[in-house]
Amino acid sequence: MTIRKAIIPPGQEGTYEQFHFAPAFRVGDTVYVSGVIGHGEDGRVPSEAADEFRAAFEQLASTLEEAGATLSDIVELTTFHVGMAEIGDFIAAKDAVISEPYPAWTAIGCASLVVPRARVEIKATAVIA
Repeated sequence: MTIRKAIIPPGQEGTYEQFHFAPAFRVGDTVYVSGVIGHGEDGRVPSEAADEFRAAFEQLASTLEEAGATLSDIVELTTFHVGMAEIGDFIAAKDAVISEPYPAWTAIGCASLVVPRARVEIKATAVIA
């Protein structure tokens, strides 16, 4: 029987209960991560784009870890960007933590995200090797 499990990292139980979605879901060896936002320990989005992007990848890594995966297990990224002015900073943050073989990646521009002042949301699929 295939394992099917909602992944709820410590501290995100409220999100699961209030908004009725799992931060990630594991089906067998595949992990589907809901969109993550880069925020500080205070829950606020950093004023500097580079700090926000680093925080988003830290959040992604933490969620994957809770599911038994790592950033190197990612096979697909979808990113949603409020404007593309800081795409270079985003690519630098991505390249600092994601190495070859690089995952498939789609970057989508959008008007806004659910979290005020957020510039990016990262959704990922990982396959545990």
